[in-house]
Amino acid sequence: MKPTLFILAAGMGSRYGGLKQLDGLGPNGETIMDYSVYDAVRAGFGKIVFVIRHSFEKDFLQAVVSKYREIMPVEIVFQEVEYVPEGISYNEKREKPWGTNHAVMMGEDVIHEPFGVINADDFYGKESFEVLADFLRSVENSRNEYCMVGYRVGNTLSESGAVSRGICVPDENGYLTSVVERTHIEEKGGTIVFLDEHGVENQIAPETPVSMNMWGFTPDYFAYSKESFTRFLKVHGDNIKSEFYIPTVVNELITERAITCKVLDTAAKWFGVTYAEDRPQVVLKINELIRKGVYPNVLWGKEK
Repeated sequence: MKPTLFILAAGMGSRYGGLKQLDGLGPNGETIMDYSVYDAVRAGFGKIVFVIRHSFEKDFLQAVVSKYREIMPVEIVFQEVEYVPEGISYNEKREKPWGTNHAVMMGEDVIHEPFGVINADDFYGKESFEVLADFLRSVENSRNEYCMVGYRVGNTLSESGAVSRGICVPDENGYLTSVVERTHIEEKGGTIVFLDEHGVENQIAPETPVSMNMWGFTPDYFAYSKESFTRFLKVHGDNIKSEFYIPTVVNELITERAITCKVLDTAAKWFGVTYAEDRPQVVLKINELIRKGVYPNVLWGKEK
């Protein structure tokens, strides 16, 4: 059975004004997500599942899903703030859903095979989908064996300003021991530095692995997530801004020794539009990859 790619897109409606302005960055209006789907198809993924909000379902089906239905099977699931375990209460003033791991939980009814998780609007690169797909195929009949694609921090920086990244701490066998969120990471004078919790600048090696929210799970992850989310809501349900993140659950499970999470190295360069000023650079990078033959000039459809 081929692995599934689960794309987190529930935040896109607010970022793209109902998707009417989904940003075309390729030479024929291709979006970053188009390149992810193209990479996933050639890496051997067999199905795409999108998690979105009901509020932009019509736009999403028209602008996004219609392009992919002829390429591979596509499913849609929904993330809404009220989708919480039965009997659990929360602050009714909250308007936004509960974060990335809450989004992952929405796939339980349609994903029954190993699956990869990515953000809709991040460019991950061909090599990353290959190593992720290879791992997921290797755990088809397994439980509790997960992975995270670990980008080298030097390949994830923005030329327009500082960024935040989850710094990964693997053991001697390449298994994740923790993810530590670090803010204000940037290159200064040829070295990469971050600010610690005391505001002190620390140097970090360019090859240090960081999480860019590209994960691989087997379906048992859904049950773990539900248990963790129930505990999370009992503590944080009244906070209208609390977020239930994927690293929160993975860190818990590693601490409990319930699972292993392999850190997969990739030489791929991650990029995204963290700042408005990043957009021209992203366009240039995509055109350079096309020039090198990594992508065709037209992914699918007709040339403009």
